[in-house]
Amino acid sequence: MIIDNALWLNLAVALGIGLLIGAERERSKGTGPDRSSAGIRTFTITSLLGAVSTAFNFWLLVVSIICVMIFAAIAYYNRRGKDPGLTTEITLIFTVILGGLAMSAAALAAALAVSVAILLAAKEPIHGFVLGVVTKDELNDFLILAAATLIILPLVPNKSIGPFEAINPRNLWLIVILVMTISALGHLALRWLGGRIGLPLVGLVSGFISSIATIGAMGERAKEVPTLMGSAVAGALLSSLATILQLTMLLVAIHPPTLYALMWPLIFGGVSVAIYGLVVTLNSFHKNGSEMSKPTQTFSVKTALILAAVIAVVLLTSAALKAWFGQAGLVVASGVAGLADVHASTISVASLAAADKLSPESAVIPILVAFSINSISKAVMAVISGGKDFARQVIPGLIVQVSATWAGWWLF
Repeated sequence: MIIDNALWLNLAVALGIGLLIGAERERSKGTGPDRSSAGIRTFTITSLLGAVSTAFNFWLLVVSIICVMIFAAIAYYNRRGKDPGLTTEITLIFTVILGGLAMSAAALAAALAVSVAILLAAKEPIHGFVLGVVTKDELNDFLILAAATLIILPLVPNKSIGPFEAINPRNLWLIVILVMTISALGHLALRWLGGRIGLPLVGLVSGFISSIATIGAMGERAKEVPTLMGSAVAGALLSSLATILQLTMLLVAIHPPTLYALMWPLIFGGVSVAIYGLVVTLNSFHKNGSEMSKPTQTFSVKTALILAAVIAVVLLTSAALKAWFGQAGLVVASGVAGLADVHASTISVASLAAADKLSPESAVIPILVAFSINSISKAVMAVISGGKDFARQVIPGLIVQVSATWAGWWLF
């Protein structure tokens, strides 16, 4: 066998893998008669064993792995009453495999070794987070999100179906995943930042879940505690800023050219409500903030599915009206859907543009109409939840935002 520079480099990577993982295990093995059986020397030799075995013959690597598995099993059996964990034994076997992998894919083996070392070193933070921070319901919700992303999504067909070929099942399921993910991020932000940081920041974060619902919650709080009126108004208005940010995220994921066509309206609308909300926030800083009750669910699968169903209906309706009445029909459909949720209209119109059934420029007006009509729903919610005093301060901010959005379209 000819030994060249590449082989020496691969052997050096295998040596580094063993030293890296072994160094972490050496610090965790303990001392005295109860210490673990494998430390830095054992892991380094094991990694080199995998590398040398691979260099000679693949089946020699298989034999080496089997032998290490036997030794690891014996070591575990001898100390099973003292430490029931299998981490060191499993890591030892994996180190043999990484040493062998270093001979053909050194970069991948090194990256995996670093990941393993980080995972081993972060034992206490990981255990503390899982056992002390994450609740059982949150863990179940994240497992549902993982299943929806990693199991269901690959099985969903990726083709247009139905009347007018307006519905792509994969895109609809991506919307379900996106809604649940955004809601989960909002939930985490509320948990970690929700203390006594004031209603404005909580309103901004909650706006990613639902701006209309956030305005309703802020209005109720303002009605209960009139001294928090300024903070509640700021939170309600900043939730509308979250709507702009969320629309931007949706358009980035679905059809960036439509986002480019809407760039100036979104910038004008976002900056205007941000300035308005900032002024209200600064005026409310002298008052004591109060915590909002934290959400009981990380996300609502039902809400995500309903939104996807609404989007499917809007897609069908929009495609039908577009086919029957042209651009005017699409504007009417988007406006009606915007009463309930601006995201559904935005996603449906952007999906039509992504399917080349609508130009990005033609998608601007339907989305702006849906956004404007959705602000009417927000204004109604402000009146119902917070009364006249609350609505008198929130509605002007909504008017400023909608006016600035249309000004951005008119100017550019």
